[in-house]
Amino acid sequence: MVELRNIKLILEYDGTSYYGWQRQPNLPTVQEAVEESLSRLFKEEIKVIAAGRTDAHVHAKGQVINFKTRASLPIEAIKPALNSYLPDDIRVKKAECVPLNFHARRDALKRTYRYIIYNHPFSSPFYRNFAWYIPDKLSLEEMRKASRHLIGKHDFSSFQAQGSPAPPVRRLERISIFKREKFIITELTADSFLYRMVRNIMGTLVEVGRGRLSPDEVRDILEAKDRKFAGPTAPPQGLYLMRVEYG
Repeated sequence: MVELRNIKLILEYDGTSYYGWQRQPNLPTVQEAVEESLSRLFKEEIKVIAAGRTDAHVHAKGQVINFKTRASLPIEAIKPALNSYLPDDIRVKKAECVPLNFHARRDALKRTYRYIIYNHPFSSPFYRNFAWYIPDKLSLEEMRKASRHLIGKHDFSSFQAQGSPAPPVRRLERISIFKREKFIITELTADSFLYRMVRNIMGTLVEVGRGRLSPDEVRDILEAKDRKFAGPTAPPQGLYLMRVEYG
């Protein structure tokens, strides 16, 4: 019998056509597309574990998954072979064998997300699925001041989707906000993120950038531990899971 292997893959995908990572009845998801392609390639039913469950229409540059198989396909053949089965908006970037006890979600130490705003007086059809279009002038300095209140270990209930059962305490290690030509880019690194936490933070920071909230009000919102005090939820198309770090 062929020895059991644990395979780790790094994926990137355009989430525009998908209702998130996780399988849902009667809706296209990234997990379904990946598992079906893997099952066809390995000629056995494959179930995968993902580092993070991205929302509907959210993208990834560095989603990490793992699965176990006894199939004998060489590790170096998995990437090109699987890419030939996957739809064009999902690609494998790397494949490797890992210890049998590796778990893509539980073993993750840090996750980094990027949020992109297309900040220009006129919208572009080329970026409508990949960035949040905001024509208003935004103050990056005020947004940076506000973001500093969020760094550290906090109860992020104010930025958690209402009704989510997950424990709200998270450690937010870094928030970086910078501009590249017409784009405002924010990167956030934490041990893990709550459901819609990044999008709720971004909606709040944009309110600061517009002058509707002061930077210190973000501290008050955090301390309130109540979602109704934070800003709106930013749209999904500007969000990207960039990388997942392991020990």
